[in-house]
Amino acid sequence: MSQQRQVLQQAGTVEGNAVRFDAEKAEQMVEALNADLSATYVLYHQLRKHHWTVTGAQSAELGRFFGEAAAEAERHADVLAGRIAAIGGVPVSGPAAFERHSPVPFEGADVYDVRASLESDLDAYGDLIESVSSHIELAESLGDHATGSLLREQLVELESRAHAIHGFLARDSLSPR
Repeated sequence: MSQQRQVLQQAGTVEGNAVRFDAEKAEQMVEALNADLSATYVLYHQLRKHHWTVTGAQSAELGRFFGEAAAEAERHADVLAGRIAAIGGVPVSGPAAFERHSPVPFEGADVYDVRASLESDLDAYGDLIESVSSHIELAESLGDHATGSLLREQLVELESRAHAIHGFLARDSLSPR
């Protein structure tokens, strides 16, 4: 039995919004936020993979860290998607769309040693931090102070995670280079 589905809004479009944010400005912001949403999901999946596959002397501590970081990334993604919808856009969804829109490259399906995994995570966080930082500036220049505030909150947490990873990499027990 086939049911006809009605499309309420096509992906890649921006419609009017309840917050009365200008449509042209909203288009720019939606594009930027979809890049951050995509990068956040790429990072989320990478962190989950590291959570599932971490081994070694510090695997319990690192497993907790990866799990908590992934949960935080998922929360960030939900907030970004909610904001995209609030300003009239359609949040990007699906692995192919995430890969296409993300400034953070996929790490790949292979499993790496702990140091390589952490270095990959630090790179991903760095790319996302740069993207979010530039989008804070964009939001402010467009007069979208709510998005700027939301991104600032996420930036603090992203930088905190990057700092923690940097600390893990400094430890002697993770096999010095």
